[in-house]
Amino acid sequence: MINNRTDLTNRRGYLTKEFAFFYLQDTGNLRIDSHYHDFNKIVIFLSGNVTYYVEGTAYPLQPWDLLLIERDTIHKPLIDSTVPYNRIILWLTPSFLEANSTSSADLRACFAPTASGLHLLRPEAPLQLRLQELCAQLKEAGTSAAFGADILQRTLLLQLLVYLNRLSLRQTGLSNIERRSDDTINAILHYMQEHIADDLSVEKLASLCFLTPSYFSRKFKEHTGFTPHQYVLQRRLIAAGQLLRAGHSVLHACLESGFQDYANFTRAFKKAHGVSPKKYYSLPLER
Repeated sequence: MINNRTDLTNRRGYLTKEFAFFYLQDTGNLRIDSHYHDFNKIVIFLSGNVTYYVEGTAYPLQPWDLLLIERDTIHKPLIDSTVPYNRIILWLTPSFLEANSTSSADLRACFAPTASGLHLLRPEAPLQLRLQELCAQLKEAGTSAAFGADILQRTLLLQLLVYLNRLSLRQTGLSNIERRSDDTINAILHYMQEHIADDLSVEKLASLCFLTPSYFSRKFKEHTGFTPHQYVLQRRLIAAGQLLRAGHSVLHACLESGFQDYANFTRAFKKAHGVSPKKYYSLPLER
């Protein structure tokens, strides 16, 4: 069914249903901080003046651009508040995608970056029209009390996912889609993920790319929307969540994700996820 803004602003990291579907319009000042989810997300951009940051790459959006954001991927929109921001949001659990895939059609595939490293798909006009029809039908089915409306919405969503995967397979090689990124910062992002429990201070990271800490910090925020410290914290929380989902103890998740203080870890984790690590560990999470 269609969800309202109260549902949307509930705990970002946990989806209690197989999928959720939102039509959203915002005017005036709107700031959405960098964040991540325990589920997969699709943003269908309709109108506005928005640049979307996904893991260090900035995408200036055009109408009917599709952002496919995999679970545990850090992202945020930079929004021009003088222009109404309209978009469709889909949340999908990994188990929903897996359960509806087949041996020849993995619906999860479109959420991986394309061959050219993009998280964004840009359909041509004929497919845009088909997407518009599907989204209108999804919205109608989600608000309908008619017999089988829930089944119809699920079927329409699967059609949408098939089209997105087909588009993802076609959008290979170099793309003319505008994006802004930096090789040095991308290398540092990769280093962080591979060395999450190590020293990731600004001084250490700056030394790896032979930059002063102050210049590195400015450059890093320009390309990610985060200060280095903020990004490291998010990455460590993601790593901790992955360890907890894999069945590791809270203490193990704390230490292996690079937190040196257990109290700080539990406080930061609860702020990000809405529940304590211990509670998160016991939840029936998607695995």
